[in-house]
This record gives sequence, C-alpha cells and structure tokens, in this order.
Amino acid sequence: MTEDIDVKPKRPRAVYTLLVEVGRKTGDGLPKGATGAALMCYCAGVDEAEAVRETVAILKQADLAPLDVTGYGTLDERLEEGHDIDEDERGLMARALDENSVIVAQVTPFFDKA
Repeated sequence: MTEDIDVKPKRPRAVYTLLVEVGRKTGDGLPKGATGAALMCYCAGVDEAEAVRETVAILKQADLAPLDVTGYGTLDERLEEGHDIDEDERGLMARALDENSVIVAQVTPFFDKA
C-alpha cells in the first residue's frame, strides 16, 4: 500500500544584494589598522531574511564579525529602482544562484582618521 506524501512545491530562489558591515575579530584577515570593513555580498535565498541568515552564518564561519546588514533587494528590484548593474555584477549574481552560495564581491576596509 502506498501513501500519498505531501510534497511542498519548491519556492523560487532569488539572489539578494547585501551590504554587510563587520567589526574586528582575531583572524579576520582584515588589514592591520582597519577598524572593520564593508562587504558587498550576493546570496541566493527564497526571501531576503533567509539570504541575510545564510550570509551572516558564512561570514561568522570565516572568522568575521558581522555587525549590520543592509539589503538592496533582488536584481529585478534593483533594476526597478534604477540601479546600473554591469555584466560582471550580473555574472556574480548568477553564480550565487547556480551554486546556492554567498559571493563576497567587494571588501572595503575602514580606518580611523585620528
């Protein structure tokens, strides 16, 4: 006898653009004298909340100390807002979706001007 198994349909995934501010932590790999950094990331998820959770978890595994995350939405949302998105950036977004991964596209260290 076979039973019907309820199979939830897969929710479509999208890639979210996230700007993550990180503080200092031993072994974080940031330059000497940096007080932290901003990381531009692309992460696939069924919604932005999932993308944020996944990104923060991966960054913590990489010995970084996430402090704040700002979401800029999906490719379509960004295009609707008038963002100029070049082919390189679109390629990184496609890679994040294909690999179901977090891509750190840019790291900008912060330094005190004291």
